[in-house]
Amino acid sequence: MGAAHGDGRPDEERAGPTGMPSAPRPREAAHTAGDAGAATNGATPGAGGSGPAARDTAAPDTAVPDTAAPGVAAPNGAAWPQPGPASPVPLTAWPAAPAGDPAAGMYPQPTYPLQQAPAPSAPAPKPPHKWGLGAYLVVEVVFLLASFVVGRFLLSDVPTAGQLAVAVGLPTVLAAATALLITRLRGNGPLIDLGLEWSWRDLGLGLAFGFGGLALTIPASIIYVAIVGADTTSAVGEVFGGLTAAPAMAVVVFLIVVFVAPLCEEIVYRGLLWGGVERLGGRWVAFGVTTLLFALAHFEFTRTPLLFVVAIPIAVARLYTGRLLASIVAHQVNNLLPGIALLLGLLGVVPLA
Repeated sequence: MGAAHGDGRPDEERAGPTGMPSAPRPREAAHTAGDAGAATNGATPGAGGSGPAARDTAAPDTAVPDTAAPGVAAPNGAAWPQPGPASPVPLTAWPAAPAGDPAAGMYPQPTYPLQQAPAPSAPAPKPPHKWGLGAYLVVEVVFLLASFVVGRFLLSDVPTAGQLAVAVGLPTVLAAATALLITRLRGNGPLIDLGLEWSWRDLGLGLAFGFGGLALTIPASIIYVAIVGADTTSAVGEVFGGLTAAPAMAVVVFLIVVFVAPLCEEIVYRGLLWGGVERLGGRWVAFGVTTLLFALAHFEFTRTPLLFVVAIPIAVARLYTGRLLASIVAHQVNNLLPGIALLLGLLGVVPLA
């Protein structure tokens, strides 16, 4: 047995886990120091430090640590300071202990709500427009009046290529401008109602439908010529037949036939007219009606069946994309070969009937 100390416990009981003497507790250190001071000044040992030396050498209570396990009391009886409330962190799930881990279930779970990713919002529906078939009739009236005025007051007895270029292009441009104005006044504008916006995808689809449509229209043209006759030509070919022009004017006529006229005609037929018919009967009805009226509106009644076939790939481009750019490009591709023939004819390279 070891020697007993002031608290009546032997050395073996005061030893630490490794057999080494453990450090005295704070209050025990204070009393021991007090006993030692009292013995030095003649006081009775174990008197609890009644002399001055005991008061001078007694160690104060050890400071409370900053962190401690929740719910464990400090040696002096006070509660350990508890950590403040944790701020929420963007976690989607609390990390769980692996299955079979002895520590499973010992970790606290968060009490704050888990953050949820916002649900994707559905695209806003396109607001409806307010025009109908009456808008198309207004545009046709504008086209006919402009054609009459140009033919009555602008063309001379022997018209030049420049006068004919104006006579072909101006009424179509005025009709398209009237259609765009109607979409602005009675709808949401051409960008929303007609889908008249730039898109590389629609450009590629328009080229595909245009050149793919040539596989349909070229054989149809050959069959048409074989049935009707080789001397049959288009209205534009008849207008410019027998004329020649300077290179600059020939290029202007080429640009009107290949680029300007298809753009304006698509705004009127696959744009304004399509929107009015679709509002009443759906897109398939709009597909059929616009294709038929496009063929009739050229006033080339012997060529109406051929024009109907020509208009099918153009209308398919409009139907497939739901926008106007693809049908414009397809129409321009369809007019490319006739435009080249007209250009060469005006330059005198090939004869125009």
